[in-house]
Amino acid sequence: MLKQRRLAAETVAEALFAAEKAIDAAITRTAALAGLMPTTRQDANLSALIGQDALMSAINTMQALGAARESIVVTHKHLSVAQHDIGLSAVSFGEPVVKPAGMVEATPGGRLTVAA
Repeated sequence: MLKQRRLAAETVAEALFAAEKAIDAAITRTAALAGLMPTTRQDANLSALIGQDALMSAINTMQALGAARESIVVTHKHLSVAQHDIGLSAVSFGEPVVKPAGMVEATPGGRLTVAA
């Protein structure tokens, strides 16, 4: 039973880390695109009116990706609660990373609280 729970948790953790990485990559690439458009327009001596709608769409995409990242972080926190609920609190998944002090943690009851 423990082996099955650990395998299930590893499978979900791998998918979570892949989703987090994909969102971060999308943010990076979209930011590069948004930064490139005004510079390229200026280098081509084009009016500021050219490509304005495209720039605004890229900026809106950045906002949506920021919201997606916030949601995946909350998903991660809720999965940490599930990890505790199935008795795997002492198990680490993925590469070791530094977590910020005073970060919001999910409580065993499933609610998010600020860590003391």
